Amino acid sequence: MSSVLLVEPYLTGSHQAWAEGYATASAHDVQILSLPGRFWKWRMFGGTLSLGRQASQREAPDVILASDMLDLPSFLGHTGPSLAKAKTVLYMHENQLTYPLSPTARDDLAYAYMNWSSMVRADEVWFNSQFHLDSVFEALPRFLRHFPDHRHTSLVDAVAGKSSVLPVGVDLSWCKPATEGRVASIVWNQRWEYDKDPVRLFEALYRLAERGAEFRLSICGENFRNVPNEFDVARSRLSDVIDHFGYADMESYRDILNRSNIVISTAKHEFFGVAVVEAMAAGAAPVLPNGLSYPELVPDELLEDILYDTDDALDYKLDRLVAGQEIREDISRQASAHVQRFSWEAVAPLYDERLA
Repeated sequence: MSSVLLVEPYLTGSHQAWAEGYATASAHDVQILSLPGRFWKWRMFGGTLSLGRQASQREAPDVILASDMLDLPSFLGHTGPSLAKAKTVLYMHENQLTYPLSPTARDDLAYAYMNWSSMVRADEVWFNSQFHLDSVFEALPRFLRHFPDHRHTSLVDAVAGKSSVLPVGVDLSWCKPATEGRVASIVWNQRWEYDKDPVRLFEALYRLAERGAEFRLSICGENFRNVPNEFDVARSRLSDVIDHFGYADMESYRDILNRSNIVISTAKHEFFGVAVVEAMAAGAAPVLPNGLSYPELVPDELLEDILYDTDDALDYKLDRLVAGQEIREDISRQASAHVQRFSWEAVAPLYDERLA
């Protein structure tokens, strides 16, 4: 058994679920070193000093498993010689190089460079999906050309050589899909942010309602800013079919997923898709964009049934699931079985073997 120090400067949401999920499921001795999940830029920039000083007071682990929110070289500099012999693994939940900017944000190369220098320093780099890995190494040469000299482009191939894909583990132990026949129950369980494209979602639901389809609707997810106007409009226009609208605590959220039989994504950005995996495991037949990480989440034999490129295709696949209970339940069964490969019971042994 190895001793693992899991360093997570941003302990909330999916990062917290990942850290605590692995610590619980692992056969290794996994200790979490963390800071509260707020002020993400300050956590990346200043968290290394706080975490490094804390780590220097601990017994040296065999392996440091750090999330992408950690500036790894800076952290190791603040730990002193006590952790010098520990192997280091960087886990890439997301990255600041290819993460899409909000309409009001300005590009800041410093945070993307922290990711890059951490990748260079780590002994191994793990990405949560093949799409994520490919997109980063496609973007790196362009990114490094922003700098005047000493661009270190010769290191890209070496970093790629120590990079691999290991999925996020997800707690699916609570999933108990309802099996009785019932009206189509649609869930959208994404962050209320621009990159999840809620406008496209609501336009699809308006068209669905205008075609006279019978369905129920739950809108879940976290909102980190004032409620966008499109959500207020949707709550009014779809009020007759809404069962839930807004943030749900964990117990309520899981109950909603267990009662839902269709999950939609209209995201323009997704490096993995924990929310969609949870919904699929709980029995929801998915309708997903044909791109990003989504093709990696569904079985090959269902790609044509699930993935869409255009609004017309989105409408067709949604209509088919809403109207066809037998089709819906068949896709649901296959999708639910497929995503069990992302449960911690399946994923933790993969991490354990690599970290050993």
